[in-house]
Amino acid sequence: MPNKLEAYLEEISHYLSGRAEREEILAEIRSHILEKAAVENGGTGDDAVDRAVAAYGPPRRVAERYAEDRPIIAPAYKRYLVRYTSLLFAFHALLTAVAVVFKKDFVVFPFLYLPRLSPIEALMYLPSAFLADLGLVALILYFVTQSGKEVKLPWPKFGVDLDEVKPPKKAFWRLVGQGIGAVVMLAVTDLALYVFARYGTIFLAFTRGRDPKPLLTPEAGRYLSLIVIAQLALSTMTLLVKLFTRSRWVTIVSNVVSLGLIGLLLRVSFDGLFAVDIPEKLLPAGKANIKIVLLVIALVITYELVRDIVRVSRRKLSRAQHAEPAAKPEEP
Repeated sequence: MPNKLEAYLEEISHYLSGRAEREEILAEIRSHILEKAAVENGGTGDDAVDRAVAAYGPPRRVAERYAEDRPIIAPAYKRYLVRYTSLLFAFHALLTAVAVVFKKDFVVFPFLYLPRLSPIEALMYLPSAFLADLGLVALILYFVTQSGKEVKLPWPKFGVDLDEVKPPKKAFWRLVGQGIGAVVMLAVTDLALYVFARYGTIFLAFTRGRDPKPLLTPEAGRYLSLIVIAQLALSTMTLLVKLFTRSRWVTIVSNVVSLGLIGLLLRVSFDGLFAVDIPEKLLPAGKANIKIVLLVIALVITYELVRDIVRVSRRKLSRAQHAEPAAKPEEP
């Protein structure tokens, strides 16, 4: 058998699932190509078969034609995929936050094992957790679809689909709000830069009748001040850019950078951090409160990041589905 035909069938097999079904489809395609070569090209030699393969169509399109009635996940379950994944990830993120705050391990056998995590490890873990939750829900819906049975899945009443969230009707007021926010953030960023240029830090301790003193040691104060100023500048730039575009990629990039900056803040140790006297009994509670606040902010940002990525993906999928279909391969 010509090598080109075998390579062609091998590539088609990559797009087909189910061993027995795949072998049956490949045998049918092989038969059609050989018949096409004999009828249209005068034989089944290498050249005739190669011409028939070239005219038969791209491998992915051929596979789609044979598998179009055998979806991996039934179209009716698309909303279930989004709803179930979002709810499962919300539960997953909550357990992650509890594991970080209380330094506990969690086991939900056989689906989930959540070890004790540091704040940095939690931030790195959440995107992987979302992908794992998406894969688990998709696997369940795959088996439901392939069973061919009429299965009525429960529909959670709480939660909102992304496509149900309606944007503000009056774009003018949205722009006004973003403009005011950008001006405010620009003023705050300028103030932070002024304070940093004058004192070398934005973290100051104020005493009555005296000039402010640095709250942190010079190195720590400078390092943390630059991170906070970078976050303020990032927020300002995001608001300014969103005045001219509604692209969700602006928010996605901003949230990714924000998570990185929060990660840098969480890496800072409290040992030897302060330049002023802090009562020893206040340090543990203060440290825990700061980490909790930063972790909550990180969880909110992570939620927004995942939400925007899902929205962008769904929009691209919708555009692809409504695009002009490519020419189907010639019927054998």
